[in-house]
Amino acid sequence: MNTEKKLLDLIHGFDNAMLVTKTPSGALDARPMAVAQATDDGRLWFVTDRNSGKITDLMNDQDVAVTMQSSRKFVTISGTCRVVDDRAKIEEVWNEIWKVWFPGGQSDPSIVLLKVDPQRGEYWDNSGVAGIKYLIKAGKAYLQGERAETDASVNASVVL
Repeated sequence: MNTEKKLLDLIHGFDNAMLVTKTPSGALDARPMAVAQATDDGRLWFVTDRNSGKITDLMNDQDVAVTMQSSRKFVTISGTCRVVDDRAKIEEVWNEIWKVWFPGGQSDPSIVLLKVDPQRGEYWDNSGVAGIKYLIKAGKAYLQGERAETDASVNASVVL
């Protein structure tokens, strides 16, 4: 199984994520973000306000974590994030629902993009047939007092 492809496929299935940055004092700060775009190489794009606290965080430390979760699928990405002020890219990724946060629409001058370049990722996918197989293995391990082992269809770390 190609674990990198599996990770990238899972990323494309999420509309929202938690973006974790480090504050100037060194504390971690996580906030929910709508995924504006996920590219085929795992790059993530977010839309944000140029005056938000995360911009200050990124000026001090560009290392970030991005986590995504549904009821049976989990993804975490570690990478670097930078602020991008590109009106054409904003137009490309714009979603009209974001007008709630940016009343001026895609031409709102407060909008900037965050581009996350992934370095590594990890996933857990307990959905579908692979998830059922894992539940059976886990149940058997539990009854036998053993530890359940997972395979790449359920869990893997990937260097991107």
